[in-house]
Amino acid sequence: MSRVLNFYPGPAALPIEALEEAQNELLDWQKTGMSVLEISHRSKEFDAVHNETIDLLKKIYGIPDNYSVLLLQGGATLQFAMIPMNLIGNGQTASYVVTGSFSKNAFKAAKTLKSIHLACSTEEDGKHFRIPKPEEINLAPGSVYCHLTSNNTIFGTQWKSFPEYGEVPLACDMSSDILSRRVDFKPFGLIYAGAQKNLGPAGVTVVIIRNDLVDSSQEGLPDILSYKVLVSKNSLFNTPSCFGIYMMNKVLKWVKKKGGLAFIEQQNEEKAKLLYDVIDENPEFYVSKVEKDSRSFMNVTFNLPSEDLLTKFIEDAKTENIIGVKGHRSAGGIRVSIYNSNNLENVRVVSQFMKRFVEKNG
Repeated sequence: MSRVLNFYPGPAALPIEALEEAQNELLDWQKTGMSVLEISHRSKEFDAVHNETIDLLKKIYGIPDNYSVLLLQGGATLQFAMIPMNLIGNGQTASYVVTGSFSKNAFKAAKTLKSIHLACSTEEDGKHFRIPKPEEINLAPGSVYCHLTSNNTIFGTQWKSFPEYGEVPLACDMSSDILSRRVDFKPFGLIYAGAQKNLGPAGVTVVIIRNDLVDSSQEGLPDILSYKVLVSKNSLFNTPSCFGIYMMNKVLKWVKKKGGLAFIEQQNEEKAKLLYDVIDENPEFYVSKVEKDSRSFMNVTFNLPSEDLLTKFIEDAKTENIIGVKGHRSAGGIRVSIYNSNNLENVRVVSQFMKRFVEKNG
């Protein structure tokens, strides 16, 4: 079997152990004589894996008892609309911090539905290369929540610590760094994430919501868009992404087997250091515009001195089985996405390639 080193930003690489287990079970899952792709979401077998997946996430992530976990569909993009619909009532507002393309999209979606406030934006010439300082963020009086995006996949920035605003909870898009480090849940009223970076395949969206926000959420919404209804139905109001949840279960068991979040966090820090050290040792060749205290541990971005070298870097990387490193079209350059499933050895291969490339072409 020939496997490449996959550094795509998402959908991203999955742990090989999880894929092999799924392969072995694909035709006959739990001796049912059926694939998990075929079984009813109302069956006792699927109900068990659904609940086990939620329980695994709660235990591994350390989610307090006063939060509910939903496994939904629609990606983070649907949550851009569901959050203001459920949490902002008549005459109320919420504050948004824009640090990248997806937080900008969240702000735009909320603005079409409710009266909201732009608390801060780091955009300069269409780019975002830093996380704002606390004094730059100005919440609107009476905000029912403050929305931010924890990791900005396109530009390669990440919040290293999260602001706390007392009674104003954070609503946070963690799509690209969920389960990559330990989190203190105290400031958060709601965390949401598409699964396709660190949790599993595309198709599942995790929502972690504080129960008091569920209880006080707005009435009169369609059932499929109501947190109250979805929590009361344990995410099974409609047919869920069964295979996605099944694969998420496999990934969570892999995380647990590896040593949980303590191991994952340490490895992610070491992986990022491998790449940033090469960048810092060659600042005229590997050009990073991201402020050092805002650097992402999930998406390492940089540019090269010319478009020719950029093209050559991508082509030469492919010859060494390294794929998925071309930067997003709106940012350009190189982006190496080092999510949980890409282990230290895989990232070391990239760092060694980067060293050789600058020696030959610098």
